[in-house]
Amino acid sequence: MTVLKEARERWVRTGGVELCVAELGDPEQPTVVLVHGYPDSKEVWSEVAARLADRFHVVAYDVRGHGRSTAPQPLRGGFTLEKLTDDFLAVADAVSPDGPVHLVGHDWGSVQSWEFVTTARTEGRIASFTSLSGPSLDHFGHWIDRRLRRPTPRRVGQLLGQGARSWYVCLLHTPVLPELAWRGPLGRRWPRILERAEKVPGGGYPSSSLPRDAAHGAWLYRDNVRARLRRPRTDAYAHAPVQLITPLGDRFLSERLYDQLEEWVPRLTRRTLPTGHWAPRTRPDQLAAWITQFVTSVEGGGSPAPASGAYADRFGGQLVLVTGAGSGIGRATAFAFAESGARVVAVDRDAEAAVRTAERCRLSGAPEAWAETVDVSDEQAMEKLAEKVATEYGVVDVLVNNAGIGLSGSFFDTTAEDWKKVLDVNLWGVVHGCRLFGRRMSERGQGGHIVNVASAAAYQPSRALPAYCTSKAAVLMLSECLRAELAGQGIGVTAVCPGFVNTGITSTARFAGVDPAEERRRQQRAARLYGLRSYPPEKVADAVLRAVVRDEAVVAVTPEARVARVLSRLTPGALRAIARMRPPL
Repeated sequence: MTVLKEARERWVRTGGVELCVAELGDPEQPTVVLVHGYPDSKEVWSEVAARLADRFHVVAYDVRGHGRSTAPQPLRGGFTLEKLTDDFLAVADAVSPDGPVHLVGHDWGSVQSWEFVTTARTEGRIASFTSLSGPSLDHFGHWIDRRLRRPTPRRVGQLLGQGARSWYVCLLHTPVLPELAWRGPLGRRWPRILERAEKVPGGGYPSSSLPRDAAHGAWLYRDNVRARLRRPRTDAYAHAPVQLITPLGDRFLSERLYDQLEEWVPRLTRRTLPTGHWAPRTRPDQLAAWITQFVTSVEGGGSPAPASGAYADRFGGQLVLVTGAGSGIGRATAFAFAESGARVVAVDRDAEAAVRTAERCRLSGAPEAWAETVDVSDEQAMEKLAEKVATEYGVVDVLVNNAGIGLSGSFFDTTAEDWKKVLDVNLWGVVHGCRLFGRRMSERGQGGHIVNVASAAAYQPSRALPAYCTSKAAVLMLSECLRAELAGQGIGVTAVCPGFVNTGITSTARFAGVDPAEERRRQQRAARLYGLRSYPPEKVADAVLRAVVRDEAVVAVTPEARVARVLSRLTPGALRAIARMRPPL
């Protein structure tokens, strides 16, 4: 049984129909109204509603003709945006008579909600609107008109691209055929289609009323699409703050549909999500987090201040864990995610360094940041950390396995204990992170991303770095194998391979086979050489965020790392020759 079927129910009469309304949470808290799309019922929101109910009064209703709500008679003309607006106002008056509601719409729920938030008669009844996978028909009409009036090659391409995505709209305008298909084979196969094409899990969704709902819902298109696209309103300005969440893998709607949306929405917050059209089922955690953040901010007196990072629309509100975050690449990466609005868990074996990083993350824009102390090579300590993070902060959306140590020296000078130390941190630390945090990503079933920081040494052999090169080569291969295994679960895996980067690892790297005084001299010389190279860790951090956004498999950072990567594929003999050279130490 789904959450919404266990909710408090009431019936609202309006315009000759009865609407089935489900309520969760405390009615004294701000009211969030969830409006479903086509061909869904309110059950599409069950996972999101359950996550919001602890903080808000959550309301979801079956749109007329869907789920347990009754259908208008006759169907023709019974689904106009004007009548849907009447329904919304009736529900809002019933569930929140004394205050405005926060509106959230998906698909056609978003399409009709754009009508609600831009029409004068709803002013004062809507506190905020979160739009997901459904544009305003008025805005869409103006979008088409602009491209027809000035048909540049790019604009024509955008029109043709959206036209190809919208093929089903034409079919839904045909008489009888959609009803026959939905009440016949399409209705029976739809759950399987969603599972295979959109990775939508089952669990009480879609509801058994799907064939009837989809047949009735065809009139949403017939009653509204052509009329509004031909004569779009010129006064369709939003009178409440709007949060636009754009799924990057949406098969039906192009991102370009929302170009120049700021003209219509003065208070606009943009988000992007790496998922398909049915995000309420595939990414309920992230949606609930963003809705909570947006509603809480509006309740506090305004729209949320946008994060300053380049990828704020992508990582805002996500939970990111970075190991080795106390210094160097790890610290810079934690700051970069914080600047993009992510919640950050800064992990380091140095407790004070982890605390400093977490404090700086909060100052850099992270809504929340925590410091955790752990030695990544300690399996039991990592297991405790993974349990604590899952219990107190949630499932990690992005994991960055960055912690590492350096070791230089010939193979015969490198002892078994030296090998163990390097492999325990550089390889086993990554294995522990991927296994413990990656498993929770996989079990959650809502995607994610793992970044393993390897090195150009993973494919550039060196007579002076046998243990270090071996550990990083293993991380690279582990990343490739794990990427193949997790590809079908929406979890990306990236190996980042920096070259010479000016970080503290050079001054703390160990040198096998020499006395302490000579080791210190070599550390200082290595630090000077890397300092002269002067490649900052911030550039590696930028590459990490960009790799997650693009879902890249292997990223070579710094020019020498990119050159070595090319040579490793085209002329590996050249790298072997370089490997025989003695280091300048």
